[in-house]
Amino acid sequence: MAPANNRVFVIGVGMTKFEKPGVRDEFDYPDMAKEAGQKALADAAIPYSAIEQACVGYVYGDSTCGQRAIYHSLGLSGIPIINVNNNCSTGSTALFMARQLVQGGLANCVLALGFEKMERGSLSSKYMDRTNPMDKHMEVMLNRYGMAPAPAAPQMFGNAGREHMEKYGTKPEHFAKIAWKNHKHSTNNPYSQFQEEYTLNQVLKSRKVYEYLTLLQCCPTSDGAGAAVLASEDFVIRHGLQHKAVEILSQEMVTDLASTFQENSCIKMVGYDMTKMAAKKCFEATGLKPVDVDVIELHDCFSANELITYEALGLCSEGKAGELIDRGDNTYGGKWVINPSGGLISKGHPLGATGEETECRLSGDR
Repeated sequence: MAPANNRVFVIGVGMTKFEKPGVRDEFDYPDMAKEAGQKALADAAIPYSAIEQACVGYVYGDSTCGQRAIYHSLGLSGIPIINVNNNCSTGSTALFMARQLVQGGLANCVLALGFEKMERGSLSSKYMDRTNPMDKHMEVMLNRYGMAPAPAAPQMFGNAGREHMEKYGTKPEHFAKIAWKNHKHSTNNPYSQFQEEYTLNQVLKSRKVYEYLTLLQCCPTSDGAGAAVLASEDFVIRHGLQHKAVEILSQEMVTDLASTFQENSCIKMVGYDMTKMAAKKCFEATGLKPVDVDVIELHDCFSANELITYEALGLCSEGKAGELIDRGDNTYGGKWVINPSGGLISKGHPLGATGEETECRLSGDR
């Protein structure tokens, strides 16, 4: 028997302002979850009692933080609460799971909630007595470029950009233009961690983090939360929410392929092929093409990842991202507005509340 394939709609959203970790001493993860969750419920115009299940994403915290976040801020109704930890795609994974519950007919109304209370500075491993889950990814980088005295994440993505420059002649200025654009976009987003516009020269001359990657091309760690209420078509109609419901036309999640580890490529190692496959599945499911899309939010943990993602999404041919950037086709007045929120680079990157690196979503008005 074929699985159910019900239509799924977003009927309410909410988020906190993303902030530098520790800026507000009394702003713990339950407070973040309460603010984002209550905003989403108010936007949906439904009570918490209408929520049938919840998928809660976070990376840094003890087991069952999702329960603690919901119990004493939104309600104690006995619903299933599923905790999700999937590194930088945690927020997207919580949404992915919530959508599957509605799409499969297992629930009519589900809350996807994500939050993160982070430490300042670069991400680091917490468990040194066991195998690091990134060890095989790091082997690819080590075999191609070796290891430098710099944080691991900017090295991984920085080396992907370095490979792109070697292969296609991309310039450091192309990566800097992405960060310049995202910082400029963030001035329109009151929820963004940073809302300051910089010149291209300021981006290029900011503190070096790794090779050509400068500080203003790297996302910060952040505190914050986001939430979305998902509902079935029947729920939308019964509650008279047709005027505000936004359908998720397609959503795909892909994990690493053999090419990630077998081609001695840092571009492949940071997720090019899985992004390409996710996008292909999304476009095939909807009958749409990249030219049919107007606005794109993508995973710009570093400017290098945004650049190679242009090509993985099919916005241009491989090796042509630099030309796309030079034409201004990634901002207002161009073909697409990419990361109008300011992206992770400027908006901030609380892992549980963000993350699109393994997913592709297409949404449209009802």
